[in-house]
Amino acid sequence: MNEREPGAAAETAPSESDLLRNRRENLRRVGELGLPTTAFRFPVDATVSEIRERYAGIDAERLESGKPAVVTAGRVLALRTAGKAGFLDLSDGRTRVQVYLRRDAVGDAAFELYRALDLGDWIGVEGEVFRTRTGELSVKAQRLSLLAKCWRPLPEKWHGLKDVESRYRQRYLDLAVNPDSRAVFERRAAIVRHIRAFLEARGYLEVETPMMQPIAGGAVARPFVTHHNALDLPLYLRIAPELYLKRLVVGGMPRVYEINRNFRNEGISTQHNPEFTMLEFYQAYAEAKDLVQLTEELLSGLAVAVTGSAQTPWSGATLDWTPPFKRLTMRDAVVAFSKEDPRGEIRREDLAREEGLLAAAERYEVDAPERFRGRKGKLLAEVFEAVAESHLVQPTFIEEFPTEVSPLSRQRPDDPEWVDRFELYAGGMEIANGFSELNDPEEQALRFRRQAEERERGDLEATAYDADYVEALEYGLPPTAGEGLGIDRLTMLLTDSHSIRDVILFPLMRPRT
Repeated sequence: MNEREPGAAAETAPSESDLLRNRRENLRRVGELGLPTTAFRFPVDATVSEIRERYAGIDAERLESGKPAVVTAGRVLALRTAGKAGFLDLSDGRTRVQVYLRRDAVGDAAFELYRALDLGDWIGVEGEVFRTRTGELSVKAQRLSLLAKCWRPLPEKWHGLKDVESRYRQRYLDLAVNPDSRAVFERRAAIVRHIRAFLEARGYLEVETPMMQPIAGGAVARPFVTHHNALDLPLYLRIAPELYLKRLVVGGMPRVYEINRNFRNEGISTQHNPEFTMLEFYQAYAEAKDLVQLTEELLSGLAVAVTGSAQTPWSGATLDWTPPFKRLTMRDAVVAFSKEDPRGEIRREDLAREEGLLAAAERYEVDAPERFRGRKGKLLAEVFEAVAESHLVQPTFIEEFPTEVSPLSRQRPDDPEWVDRFELYAGGMEIANGFSELNDPEEQALRFRRQAEERERGDLEATAYDADYVEALEYGLPPTAGEGLGIDRLTMLLTDSHSIRDVILFPLMRPRT
């Protein structure tokens, strides 16, 4: 056996050092043939995928009469030699096409180059498209060029935890051998394109706001800290662009959006990566319910545009993105989903009392619920996450949030204990958060001060006081609604991917030890 025959059993598998040595020797052989061992450029006129698409429906007779010529390139993923002829599989990362070589067609030097190729090498091929006797669409090579040597063996397949981590750590290898991974990131790009087109068609302006900020604001999260040497200034990587985007609305930009990178110095899980992508958009003269309708319109159209259907697979189930989405208040969700839970039903009257909330939090294993004593709103939010979140598989809007956990949201005029806010859940995870924006500078200053007190008590996620933002509000923020939508989690849902690392090209990993 040699590396050209994947799948065959060998009595003694070669070591990695042997394989590297063999590949260096093969490159030396190419040089001895007087052929280039690398290339500055190669004039491709059709990718492998384009060849597949262009000639898929053309039969052997028509190809033989037309003899369509192509110049293509890609990575070698299989090699099969038979005397004075041979085949190889050429991949562009999406699909493969077979290349057929005969010594008398390409010449002795090019055929010896073919014999010196290794799996993973980048090559260029000039030839004619035809079908073999078995009907396989192929390229009959007339010229062959080595474009770049693959010095290390490609993995044959991914299996087990170690290889899963290698997929994330060495994404270039994942993309080289796994077309399904490439398809995920192509769909992610299509999602972003559709969102941009949707918002711009409705008069939203795309803007950019600072990624390094003197105050970490706009969300409840722990920031990353950095430092600007020339100004001797501590800075924070942004946890959200919200406060800057609302400053733009104060300045007279009525509809703005940003597709942004956010950074939160928190845990890593299948749903969390410290660096992630969000869409945030703001609309003047609107309230939360306007964005609920807009979000339904956006996501239903997006699902159809990128998957072909408003019904998409998710973990053996089917998500239905057809509007209207289900709506529940936070309290109703807790009551409904606790009824069949063996840890015990939570009644609505329990949610009205601090002791009832504490008892429910203890039964549902909320971490150290006593630390939230005196903060009923925070307790309710923690109980909701423990009780209801995992049950929200179909797209569902959760409404009626406590003011205490919504420092930037406008209170409901009929009951100031609650704010005009919603979160959208699907697949058991939050994917969007929106609300009517608080535009009273005095009330915002009071909320910031309360958050600052929480920070002093040890809550590192509490929002810092932002005097400049309060000053901006003093110049007048018109009635405004805003929303953040998680691009990573949305991509997970629309590609049936169950780890956020599957939809981020280079997720954060521990260093190799």
